[in-house]
Amino acid sequence: MLKYKFTAVLALWSFIAILFMAIIGPWISSYNYSEIHLELKNTPPGAQFWFGSDELGRDIFSRVWWGARVSLFIGFAAALIDTILGVLWGSIAAYYGGKIDEFMMRCADVLYAVPYTLVVILLTVIRGTGIQTILIAMTLTGWISMARICRSQILQIKQLDYILAAHTIGASSSRIVLRHLIPNAIGPIIATMTLTIPSAIFTESFLSFLGLGVQAPATSLGSMISDGVGAMRYYPWRLLFPSFAITMTMISLNILGNHFRDLLDPRVKNR
Repeated sequence: MLKYKFTAVLALWSFIAILFMAIIGPWISSYNYSEIHLELKNTPPGAQFWFGSDELGRDIFSRVWWGARVSLFIGFAAALIDTILGVLWGSIAAYYGGKIDEFMMRCADVLYAVPYTLVVILLTVIRGTGIQTILIAMTLTGWISMARICRSQILQIKQLDYILAAHTIGASSSRIVLRHLIPNAIGPIIATMTLTIPSAIFTESFLSFLGLGVQAPATSLGSMISDGVGAMRYYPWRLLFPSFAITMTMISLNILGNHFRDLLDPRVKNR
């Protein structure tokens, strides 16, 4: 029977609460996240604005949960795309081996060597800022780590007897890869994916903080933190609430990711 640690259970419920509020939070507020009320700007937290208002009189409560929704969507979407691309690339390279493996992994090394910030800036100039640009920039090289992990697992699995038996009875390469190799490497794949999600959320927040991510009137937690830094001395609630939301999201997802990794790793499963 699996032994769930108290911290992992607490992190799970924390993440569920954040996810729940990201879904319903913008709708339970009396104000829209982009609605401007200049006469109510920088209102402290209270009955009218639960988390206060910003320099344009926008409701920070609805903006925090809308920003959490955007950040979570980008994090999960980037992790899913990285997983699909990385698993396919790594499994094909490991299965065929030889010159194909060498060529595919050297291509991955070349992409990995490209400065990430340069890629983001170039894509921003070409496509403009937005969620699509962020996803393209994050997944352009984000799948490489997944490809390496998947490749190392499948290099071990393909030497096992049941894989050799599948070759003997004439199973096709696609069937062996999709039905035998990838399912038996699913543990490290899921563990890596769960740790990719908080990394993607942090990257999106960092880009938005620099002004290269989500732009107004849309918002994300990173862009809200960027706006709140300048007002930290006089209007601290503008920085406090989005910072708390992203901190709890990152902590809960990292704890869950580490716990999944321990559960799915046979080397530490029985500790």
